[in-house]
Amino acid sequence: MRLILLGPPGAGKGTQSQRLVAQHGIVQLSTGDMLRAAVAAGTAIGKKAKAVMEAGDLVSDDIVIGIIADRLDEPDARKGFILDGFPRTVAQAEALDVMLKDKGLKLDAVIELVVDQSALTERIMRRAEETRARGEAVRKDDDPEVFKHRLDAYNRDTAIVAPYYKARGQLRQIDGMQPIDQVTTAIAEVLEAATA
Repeated sequence: MRLILLGPPGAGKGTQSQRLVAQHGIVQLSTGDMLRAAVAAGTAIGKKAKAVMEAGDLVSDDIVIGIIADRLDEPDARKGFILDGFPRTVAQAEALDVMLKDKGLKLDAVIELVVDQSALTERIMRRAEETRARGEAVRKDDDPEVFKHRLDAYNRDTAIVAPYYKARGQLRQIDGMQPIDQVTTAIAEVLEAATA
């Protein structure tokens, strides 16, 4: 199973990805997580991405595409994967199409979590509070000002990706404002239909 989860930051892509990983034994390929890991490891890509990410900006297509291409070649991605946070631009979507074709792969589904953006900042603030309550460090991009900047960047650069897949007949939209379990059920229904 190979799928893409689309939606603005805070829409619940990470939560739903974790559930899909547990249910289907596939890997979540979160560009944010991969980039954070590269930053923590001090890799060349990590150093390049660090300043960009801390400002809430998007890293360049070249960096992200390189990370994804390498990751798809790893053994654990052969059973299937969820792309979370990629593609973020039409150029990345087009590059992904070429990359998958070259690897003899195709997507099973492209799912967009549709959310009320005015409610997202509150959702992110709650996530930051829960993280602090668990005694964990709050992600830099969960800061309300950085989050607003990320949301603006999403609307400016990334929102066009959903229409790209819609025009190709691949997009399925789900109401991401539903309770988490209902979103999970809706995603399961889309995937069941896609792989039937």
